[in-house]
Amino acid sequence: MQHTTSKFEFRLLAQSGAARRGEILTPRGVIRTPAFMPVGTTATVKALYTDQVKAAGADIILGNTYHLMLRPGAERIHRLGGLHSFMRWEGPILTDSGGFQVMSLATIRKITEAGAEFSSHIDGARHMLSPERSIEIQCLLGSDIQMQFDECIELPAERSEVERAMQLSLRWAERSKSAFEEARDNGLAGDGQALFAIVQGGTDAALRRVSAEALVDMDFPGYAIGGLAVGEGHELMLSTLEATLPFLPKAKPRYLMGVGTPLDLIEAVARGVDMFDCVMPTRNGRHGLAFTWNGRVNLRNARHAEDTSPLDPESSCPAARDYSRAYLHHLVKSGEYLGAMLISWANTWFYQELMQAMRDAISEGRFDEWAAETKARLGETPSKGTA
Repeated sequence: MQHTTSKFEFRLLAQSGAARRGEILTPRGVIRTPAFMPVGTTATVKALYTDQVKAAGADIILGNTYHLMLRPGAERIHRLGGLHSFMRWEGPILTDSGGFQVMSLATIRKITEAGAEFSSHIDGARHMLSPERSIEIQCLLGSDIQMQFDECIELPAERSEVERAMQLSLRWAERSKSAFEEARDNGLAGDGQALFAIVQGGTDAALRRVSAEALVDMDFPGYAIGGLAVGEGHELMLSTLEATLPFLPKAKPRYLMGVGTPLDLIEAVARGVDMFDCVMPTRNGRHGLAFTWNGRVNLRNARHAEDTSPLDPESSCPAARDYSRAYLHHLVKSGEYLGAMLISWANTWFYQELMQAMRDAISEGRFDEWAAETKARLGETPSKGTA
């Protein structure tokens, strides 16, 4: 059932163990949780029409502050009517803060209390991204859920470095919140938009607790767990989640950033996570790797060359159901654009079917049983999960 609202609201509808089913209400629509957000880095989910993303079952997509500020520019998108109108997506959009891309993409960067100074990976131009500028950009884009500016560091790292970045991110969280409230006062942000905090602290349980408790005291509408899936491995990621989630409010959404594989999603939902994003469905799709209900399929492999069976007969996605593995293999081997398009479509659809199956299992009170059956069927292992 759809709800209309003028404000941001989270409702918890069912639980099965620690797994939660809920809905996030926004003026642009309802986000059913657990939710997987396809990544629309530069105002496009790569190789897909927005109509396909919606038909796959996605309620919300993610846009990228760093990329959009560099090209075409936040002010330009604002002049053109905002990100939703620009890319023809009517539903909710979450934008990240740009912090992760500054870490991973910027060629030269300098982190100070003021913010992050860096050179663009596109043309080398110098930019300064501060908590205030990050929020300004996200407000100009018009995103429904915005993220505080934070410093995300690569793991493993020395504890002192992890603590320094975590404490800096806490101070930046306060500045992000002040900037967002000022944007509301100035009419650049509305009541239906929300700012989420990001818990940092590496894989150190004590630091994660300090970060989580400090952010909860600041009273954000939602909380993300950041700084994972950056090299720490599957088991450490899960143990860090277990050490962090108890300190986050049950009545607010919990978002695990940049994750992940089907196994990652199942295991994180089992521990109480509500939201995810990852480039994996489309990135793998562009490289000929498909996700199906019977496990991963590498369509580059020669054994598919004369296989007339569909990619996944159990999928309701036309790309997975109506095209033969032989044809998809041919497209991939030939470097045809259509191969990337069809497999990305099938993968995006599979991820949404996976989330719907999780929501159903939670409502039926049988999530643990469903998870065990599904993990066995998918053949997912932690070693694959961190590849």
